[in-house]
Amino acid sequence: MTRGQIRGSATGTPRRHHRRTALAAASSAVLALTLLGAAGAQASPGAGEKGPHAAEAPDISVAAVQQDLKDLQSVAEANGGNRAHGRPGYKASLDYIKEKLDAAGYKTTIQEFDNNGSTGYNLVADWPGGATDSTVMTGAHLDSVSSGPGINDNGSGSAGILETALAVAKADLKPSKHLRFAWWDAEEEGLVGSRHYVERLGQDEIGAIDTYLNFDMIGSPNAGHFVYEDDPSVEAVFTEWFQSKGIETEASEEVNGRSDHASFKDAGVTVGGSFTGAGETMTQAQADKWGGTAGEPYDACYHSACDDLTNINEEALDLHSDAIAHAVWELSS
Repeated sequence: MTRGQIRGSATGTPRRHHRRTALAAASSAVLALTLLGAAGAQASPGAGEKGPHAAEAPDISVAAVQQDLKDLQSVAEANGGNRAHGRPGYKASLDYIKEKLDAAGYKTTIQEFDNNGSTGYNLVADWPGGATDSTVMTGAHLDSVSSGPGINDNGSGSAGILETALAVAKADLKPSKHLRFAWWDAEEEGLVGSRHYVERLGQDEIGAIDTYLNFDMIGSPNAGHFVYEDDPSVEAVFTEWFQSKGIETEASEEVNGRSDHASFKDAGVTVGGSFTGAGETMTQAQADKWGGTAGEPYDACYHSACDDLTNINEEALDLHSDAIAHAVWELSS
């Protein structure tokens, strides 16, 4: 997550109403009733059975997410101790993720851009199928700062969405909406990679993005549990899920405008996401609620050399990785 505040100027657009889909659903319901009357009660699903798009998201293995973080740590150690934009550790990180996505059946694209004389690389991965005029996009920045390996900021979000993407492939998910995942470069330089991507989309392409979900720092050691406050219906997907786990979330001012969702929000795209906190201090009320330490930062190693494998709260990482999967499954149905 970038250190400076970058304020967006646009608000999210209202969610679109799919009248044609609703009419089709109504016609299908009439047809189903007709067939049921002719064929008998055996044509109806049993109690508790779910429709084809109502499957619950799988549990994301925190061990798999942790292994990704170990591999990103190894990449940093082999490349000068960081994975920063313009440094070899960033490109090695991108190649690591791309190889996994290619093997899982994604269509991957590397988008290059120039930033102050350095070449930047965004990685975009599309899951085959779904209505391309209604896309759920999930992203995280992959670059670290130059002072350290960036395992919480933002190896955690990058690994969380990677394992969700791989879970989509393992389940052979057939969502009604198109699914796209992205890993951004140069976020720490001022959201450069995501802004480059958005600025090169046509208005039709921007309008086709139903929701953009962003995950930046989801394993903070003194973890808070925050949900992006933008669109009430998207926010509820997260807050209700966390409530089902016995956790009361809060909206966070700390993340506003400081991560890649701002690039999409400025273009009028509905955004959402979750976050475990960066350099701000946990209050006593939050510590009482979440079990953390009051008076300490959510992440004392934020933008520091100590943001390594020892800087991860596994319980928070597990929880927020599962939240990613839940939101992807729920919003793409």
